[in-house]
Amino acid sequence: MVYDMDENLVDVVRQRARKNFSKGYNCAESVFESVICSIDTGLPMDVLKLATGFGGGVGLYGDTCGAITGAVMAVGAVHGRSRLPEGEGKEATQKAKEQLYGRPGLYRIFNQIPNRINDKYGNTLCRELTKQWKDNWLCREHALHCRDIITDAAGIAAELILSDKDIVASKPFGRNVENLKD
Repeated sequence: MVYDMDENLVDVVRQRARKNFSKGYNCAESVFESVICSIDTGLPMDVLKLATGFGGGVGLYGDTCGAITGAVMAVGAVHGRSRLPEGEGKEATQKAKEQLYGRPGLYRIFNQIPNRINDKYGNTLCRELTKQWKDNWLCREHALHCRDIITDAAGIAAELILSDKDIVASKPFGRNVENLKD
């Protein structure tokens, strides 16, 4: 699918995610539902079930923020791989590697999500983003903070989906475990 960047649609996705959290969806569900309902991903609504366990940094474990994982799932619904490239042996392996690491490369798209959240909020781990509320988890201030992160993550996902794929897949890597530089 090819989309044109539509700032109005990005805002629709952001606001729907924000409302979703207020309705009772968790962080990952809020972002993922907003994207799959607002942008044609070709996925059925039943896939929303996949997002449930990512809330609270995976079942309240506190690892990667559920809003980030919801955004990754949403972007993957459009830009993710559904199969490996054609071919056999080393040639096929090289093509698969190039799909992910190349320029353009899919990891360059997904890498932007945690980097942008980290740039704004100083972390990507749920337990760190919410540590000031660990003794009062269900308080209003915590919910408002998470709602802001959810809104931002949904907007990032929508922007990455609606932007030219080759452009977003050619951006430099941000922080990454392999220390890849451009």
